[in-house]
Amino acid sequence: MTRLVLAFLMAIFPMTGPASSETGPTYDILGFDDLQGWADDDHAQALAVFRETCALQDDPDWAALCGLARDTDDARSFFELLFRPVLIRDGKDMLFTGYFEPELDGAPYPTSTYRYPVYSMPPEARANRPWLTRRQILTSGVMQGRGLEIAWVDDPVELFFLQIQGSGRIRFPDGRVIRVGYAGANGHEYRSIGQELVRRGIYAAHQVSMQVIQSWVRRNPTAGQDLLYHNAAFVFFREVTEVPSHKGPLGAMNRSITTLRSIAVDPAYTPLGAPVWIEKQGAEPMNRLMIAQDTGSAIKGAQRADIFYGTGEEAGRVAGRTKDTGRMIVLMPIQRAYALLPEDLQ
Repeated sequence: MTRLVLAFLMAIFPMTGPASSETGPTYDILGFDDLQGWADDDHAQALAVFRETCALQDDPDWAALCGLARDTDDARSFFELLFRPVLIRDGKDMLFTGYFEPELDGAPYPTSTYRYPVYSMPPEARANRPWLTRRQILTSGVMQGRGLEIAWVDDPVELFFLQIQGSGRIRFPDGRVIRVGYAGANGHEYRSIGQELVRRGIYAAHQVSMQVIQSWVRRNPTAGQDLLYHNAAFVFFREVTEVPSHKGPLGAMNRSITTLRSIAVDPAYTPLGAPVWIEKQGAEPMNRLMIAQDTGSAIKGAQRADIFYGTGEEAGRVAGRTKDTGRMIVLMPIQRAYALLPEDLQ
């Protein structure tokens, strides 16, 4: 970038701003040299994903950045000149988990094999918050005979995890595939059935994964069904026809998300559309620039992120075993970053 452009940027992003008087999160501005592996990442790939959703930002700071993102051919300089890395902490440890787009076997009509309906959202569920619990929805008959079924699938456990993921694909016997996406929920708080298995003494915390839960529920159908009811939250779907099959599912910004470049965050701390540097530890470490393009009912806190691993069974296996520590750093527009600091540090 030229010095003229840099001077322009400094004019529209001054390094001062009002300090927040609220107690709560703490903010530390880091240098790019403080980010582990920053120089080794594919910044151009991250920039391409950033461009997918930057035009949706209404805020003037972000709108200006989006215009420059479309014109630059130097991705690394774009991020280094226009952003500052901000470490946001709320007193809780970092937790990285993973999610994916599942593929289920199903049919457009019920059969002896395909018995479990994927429901669209009834109008009364939108009007009443919270609405019925998962148990009530599935046992009271309130959904039957109303044409709310999008498809039927063959496995209630995979259907449960489809609701947790929020989107997925359903493959019909004739080879046709439909994609379903999140349409709404019943308004009840998400409750982890993995944590419930630990509370009941069935598994230790380090043993729990999506695959372990699925296996246990299938081996214990009666107790397993009761375990699924422990999570009173219930997700409704819609058929997604506007997304090409080669692209990822829609995220919270109503744009396709990208494998290993999109993450789900808590928007109370991390703005949707923001670049986020992650330093994930564990058996499969990962240092890379992601874009915050999704949310999740279980993703709460400043140091909490869900990594999108892609579509299908293998992506599900990797996502299901991801439960790692580390840290995440939000890249904020310069003015925004410095405005977060206490007044005496600006």
